This record gives sequence, C-alpha cells and structure tokens, in this order.
Amino acid sequence: MKRTLHHIPFLVVLLLTGGSHAKDEASASSKEEPSGHVFAWPFTDWQEMRPRGGSTKGGEVTLIEGERESWKKLREPGVGKQEQDRRAILAMAGSYRVSFDFVETIGFAPGYKPPRPYFSWGTEYVKVLEDRPGFISMQHALVMYFKDEKGKEQGPHVMKHWRQDWTWEDKELHVYEKNSTWSRERTGDVAGSWSQAVYQVDDSPRYEVMGRWSHEGGMSIWVSDPCPRPLPRREHSVRDDYNVLTGTHEITITPTGWLHVQNNKKLKIGADGAPGYVGQEIGVNRYEEISSPELAPAFDEYWSKTGAYWKAVRDGWAEVYRENDTFTIEEKKDEAQLFVVHFGFADKLQKAGDIAPGEAERHAKETIHRFLKKDAAR
Repeated sequence: MKRTLHHIPFLVVLLLTGGSHAKDEASASSKEEPSGHVFAWPFTDWQEMRPRGGSTKGGEVTLIEGERESWKKLREPGVGKQEQDRRAILAMAGSYRVSFDFVETIGFAPGYKPPRPYFSWGTEYVKVLEDRPGFISMQHALVMYFKDEKGKEQGPHVMKHWRQDWTWEDKELHVYEKNSTWSRERTGDVAGSWSQAVYQVDDSPRYEVMGRWSHEGGMSIWVSDPCPRPLPRREHSVRDDYNVLTGTHEITITPTGWLHVQNNKKLKIGADGAPGYVGQEIGVNRYEEISSPELAPAFDEYWSKTGAYWKAVRDGWAEVYRENDTFTIEEKKDEAQLFVVHFGFADKLQKAGDIAPGEAERHAKETIHRFLKKDAAR
C-alpha cells in the first residue's frame, strides 16, 4: 500500500524553530468550499481553521501489511507484567510514517479566538540505544525524502530528533517548573510503574513523568500522571501568552504501530507564581510502520559518525542531573542557541571523520555548562 507524504515540514529550520516557512495552504482561494469541519470547531469560519504546517512534497511510502512481530510477541500468553510492559515499550522501535495533529478545543480568556490547528507528517526511525533490566532508551530520527520542483526524489536527509528513556519504578524525576528551569522531585508509590523521560533534539531535558501500563482486553496502553513541560517547538516561536504546557499522555500499541495522545492545558505562570489557564488542546501523534523506503541504513551511517558525540552529550546531562537539585538552561548564549552548537559539531564530525581523542567529550561537556545559568544551578 503506497502513500505519498504531501506535507513534510521537517527541514532543519522548521524542526528546531517550531514554525513553518513553507508555502501556507491557508492562502487558497476563498471560493473553495469546505469538505468537512475541523474537529471541535464546526461553528468557526472553516478557512480560518485550516491547519498550519509545511507544504514540502515527500516521497512515496509503503505501509506494512498484517500484524508486526512485536505486536504478536506482546500478546504471547504466560508473560509476566513487567516483561509485557517492556515488550510494549520496545514495540515503539521501527520505521514509521508519523503524523502530528494538534487542535485547541477550549479557550479561557474573554474574546478568545482559537488559533489554527497544527498538522504535519514525515518519516521517522526509532532506534533502541539501550535495553537492560529496568531501563530502555530509544533515539528518534527523521529520515526524509523530498521531491523537487521536477518531481525528482531527493534524500535521504537525516535529522536527529527527540529521545525517550524508560525507567522501571523510578525513584526520582526532574520536573519542569517554568522559564527553562527543572527541579529534582522524589517519587512516592512507584510499584509497577515506568517513568518516561523525553529529551529535546539536542538531548537537553523536556519532561519526565510517571505512568503505568495496562494490557487488559488485548489493549496495551500507558497512561501518565499530569506533567508540566516547556512550550513545544511548534509554538515556541509563535506564542508568548503561556509559558507552561501541562497535561497527560497516553501511548497505545497497535498491530501496525503506535499512537501518542496528549490532553494539554496551556498555563501562564506569572512572576508572583500565580497560575492562569489560557487554553486546552488535544494532540494525536500517529506512528504507522512502513516497509519502504528503508530508513535504518541512512540513520546507521549518520550514527556511526556522530553517535559517540551524542553519547558524550547524554553523559554530560547525566552529570548535571546528579550534581544539581535545580538548574536553568539559557535560551541563548553569545547569540547562539544550544541545539545550534551541538548540531554544528555533529555536522563537523560527519564531514571530517576522525577527531582528536577526547575532543568530542570536552566539547559536549563545555557546551552544556556554557548554557547552564550559573546563579540558578545548585
């Protein structure tokens, strides 16, 4: 079953700024008639609710047919609960067509006007970095094929994306407060639970939250506790009316992929600490496994040249977590952003190959500490 990716906005600038500078589909003729309505806003002018996102043409993909082996393995009889949880987490690895769909459903301010929904999709590879008792780490990477103006396919283009780490019965979390600040929090009753820690594209923290897997009725689903986190990249450069996104997550494994559903509230926390809700949104991220194009070879080539550096970055952050109960990350330092510095060095590794012994470790650690706010880390 072949499908064409009509919208792939994940060029470097789009991924890392959260905005789309591609041609906007909302500029279509006002004479067009709606083919339906946007979920939760059938009473708002349909043209104003056209989803925003990129319009880059993508190549064809082939969806898998039948059930995945990881799905069959997850449903084997006689498997213990912790092992079944572990198999569900590992079932998220693979090659996918991914769609990202977000729409605000409620506004709390007088005269509230809903923003346009966000919709985009691309091809993403999820690689297991570590799998040991009580811990699983998975790296996401965008592996993209584009069509140029003549319809010729270009690629693959590899872009390191986010990372997720899973810990069984985690004893502590690093919880987001506001203004790029995270604090250590001891957990309570963690029996039978898994924490999911999510990291930005540069391996800096995003959020960490506890949750539990359920496998009743043939349905494997992980439901999180409520969780605060920074503004998402898709809104970081276009919204300034809130500074904390808080909500719950559900991850459901399916026969052909998995689904990540978010129920989010947008919260403005003032200088005095007083909270005020701005709006509420629903997000649905759908991962559908594909058999072609092959994504693993391009990622493996990229990782063979940069993987050691990104491990040094992960190790650098692990040190920050051990040594600081609270820390704040500077958004910019000397007019540079953290992800730009890290990705610049990774690009150097791709082009140069071998570097001096210890240079990657030194650069990773120095870059992280350069962006830590000195008067906030303790």
